[in-house]
Amino acid sequence: MTDLVIRALDESDAHLFDAHPDPLNARAAHQRTTHRPHWKRVALRNGTVVARGAWWGGPDDEQPVNLNWFDVAEGEAEAGAELLRSAPWQVELELNLPGDWREHPDLAAAAETRFAAARAAGYELLVERFLYRWTPERGLPERPGRLRFTPEPDDAVFFDALRRIHAATLDAHALKAIGEGGLDQAAREELEFFHWCPSPREWWQLAHTPEGELAGIHIPAHNPSGPTIGFIGVLPEHRGHGYAYDLLAECTHFLVAHGAEAVTGATDRGNFPMAANFTKAGFPVVRERINFHPAAEAVS
Repeated sequence: MTDLVIRALDESDAHLFDAHPDPLNARAAHQRTTHRPHWKRVALRNGTVVARGAWWGGPDDEQPVNLNWFDVAEGEAEAGAELLRSAPWQVELELNLPGDWREHPDLAAAAETRFAAARAAGYELLVERFLYRWTPERGLPERPGRLRFTPEPDDAVFFDALRRIHAATLDAHALKAIGEGGLDQAAREELEFFHWCPSPREWWQLAHTPEGELAGIHIPAHNPSGPTIGFIGVLPEHRGHGYAYDLLAECTHFLVAHGAEAVTGATDRGNFPMAANFTKAGFPVVRERINFHPAAEAVS
């Protein structure tokens, strides 16, 4: 087999990235994503692209925050692994797949090639997630009217609520943060992310019961790709009442009232209660996301 050449791209040769087949229709997943040419890398054999990666970050980020487009030709898992190993950025890898990829052998094989390359490069599976997208023809979800929603300017209130919510969480990213630095780190990472989002801080809301008890929080947000359900969380002592649906419905209404023509959301595949709430609220699964992280993160 001929030698592998791995290259970073720039605006003059960014077209090389598009020379690779797209069996998993990643382009459709990134219609609203802006990738910088110099954060793209390709692996070539005999001048043919056999693996490619596009790292991504927000418009003000000096370094990528993740790798969210990664393709590998069949039989070239090692080339894909070398593309990952040699990259200057060791960040989380997101593989965005069609929602029905498991049902089609050709799509499953393409996905498995990418998984194999990630594992060979030292990445470990973190979580599999459902990606949702609400559109107006689905109709707005009914508001149960059981909770009272108010803004709260004090980050300390949200920090405390997030610590309490994450004390009994199913979210894999939160559990990873807790394992690395405890509940404070998990809460801090959530706050940092939502401050990073371009949506107004004033949108964050608390949810109280009629008796005045804090039951949960919801954070309507815009990420760089558009309106999204940023965070839904019910305090442990108020679980069992279905309040997560109330929060999701309110968050959707809020975003639509502020101009959203579509709303995205996501939850871990293993979070069955939240997945059921998205379905109830009229959010269909449009894709799945498989998150890997560099194994070195676990010991860094």
